Amino acid sequence: MIKSVIITDTSCDFPEGTLKDLPIKVLEMPVALKDNPEKDISSLDIREFYDLMRKGKILPTTSQVNVARFMDCFKECLENGMTPIVIGLSAKLTKSYEAAIVAKNNMPEPEKVIIIDSKCASLGLGLVVIKAARMAVEGYLPEEIARESESYASRMEHIFTVDSLEHLKRGGRLSATQAFVGGLLNIKPILHLVDGGIEPLEKVRGKKNALKRMLEIMGERAKNFENQVVGISHADDEEGAKELAMEIKQRYNPKDVVISWIGPVIGAHAGPGTLAVFFERT
Repeated sequence: MIKSVIITDTSCDFPEGTLKDLPIKVLEMPVALKDNPEKDISSLDIREFYDLMRKGKILPTTSQVNVARFMDCFKECLENGMTPIVIGLSAKLTKSYEAAIVAKNNMPEPEKVIIIDSKCASLGLGLVVIKAARMAVEGYLPEEIARESESYASRMEHIFTVDSLEHLKRGGRLSATQAFVGGLLNIKPILHLVDGGIEPLEKVRGKKNALKRMLEIMGERAKNFENQVVGISHADDEEGAKELAMEIKQRYNPKDVVISWIGPVIGAHAGPGTLAVFFERT
């Protein structure tokens, strides 16, 4: 019997059709225009969203899930006899985690709410949430799900490259100096998440070389691909994502490779052309 509900947010970039029959609640992270915060653009067609970003016609910004929304969700779960387990975007990338803690502490029985800082983002977060939800379906206790989810999340590698560092700079994720240097001479940065925060890893010339190096980094950081699902997410670069998936399958023969679009929450900061790969570190 299912006793837990996994609560996450719209930064998790699930592949299409993933949520069917899984006990997952996805809370909206608002996406708006920076110069018009009341203008919600989260429902824009994803291709149009990136096209408008490329043309400089929109400058999106995001905000966290608020305390009231978390409290409503917790109340609904508990009234239905379910334990809410929050696994959301890394606390270093959003204040949603803080809001969830405040909401938990304002519940009549806060001990019945579990909150995890995933230190993950995009499909890296999505893979953790999916595993947690499948454990819930299999009847694992909430504490077992939380323990395994934290362990899995701690091993989740996020390796990605962006077409421009300007979007990360605007969102406060990188310094202006890092963004300036990264834009020189067709230099493509390879970045990763360290303890839930974005850090530069390497710089290479050209996107093809960046993808080649990302593949090499995968081999350096993990060896057990045959037993794991590898995730790829992209911001309007389907061709690059499919090419990367093919190379991963040929080189590492993973259990599976799943591809998803990077949604507006992450895309607002990473920008169009971003390509990311997620796998479990050995």
